Amino acid sequence: MTELPGGPSLAERLTEVTGRIADAAREAGRDPADLTTIVVTKFHPASLVRDLHALGVRDFGENRHQEAREKAAELADLDLSWHFIGQLQTKKARQVRDYARVIHSIDREPLVAALAAGSPPLDVFLQVNLTDDPERGGARPVEVPALADAIAAAEGLRLLGVMGVAPLDEEPRAAFARLRELGEAVARAVPGATAMSAGMSHDFREAIAEGATHLRIGTAITGNRPVRV
Repeated sequence: MTELPGGPSLAERLTEVTGRIADAAREAGRDPADLTTIVVTKFHPASLVRDLHALGVRDFGENRHQEAREKAAELADLDLSWHFIGQLQTKKARQVRDYARVIHSIDREPLVAALAAGSPPLDVFLQVNLTDDPERGGARPVEVPALADAIAAAEGLRLLGVMGVAPLDEEPRAAFARLRELGEAVARAVPGATAMSAGMSHDFREAIAEGATHLRIGTAITGNRPVRV
């Protein structure tokens, strides 16, 4: 098994983070079994995914289409669930659908049209922009109801819930509380869309406290990303 030099082993990091997630869930009065941990392997080699698979991980997240497609092809012999969590270009949407089981970054109606009517049905999250910066990914809160309705009406798509990234200049729990409130409104309009994709290596405890069901954990488990030249 490939290990990064120095510090805890991959297995030790995975065990440590899994324990912290379970502790945070119990502190919030929740069952740790209700949480899905997605290990983000951006920039890491496919060999690391194989190592994590051997340790029992099945859910993996990628931000970049080309890298994700190459890893999915190389690791096609494994039973993996690929989650696409990065910003998605409309022209690339159908290609991402070919390998991703879940897309976390639906933030505009043209993406809905590009992904609809495919087979098998695709699980998706509606990404919300939790900042005041219109250039950041995600739908503005005012756009969420109409976008949720569009996803729910699209053939071949299943809306799981909402996704968000806490701003760096704000206390994360406050941002996740806003996401939770938006998610509750979506769930009232779209029965079954009760999931919440939120929380990364530095803020998953706050996300769990506000009801996150899907965590996107990278460096805390994988270690620092390799230097790209």
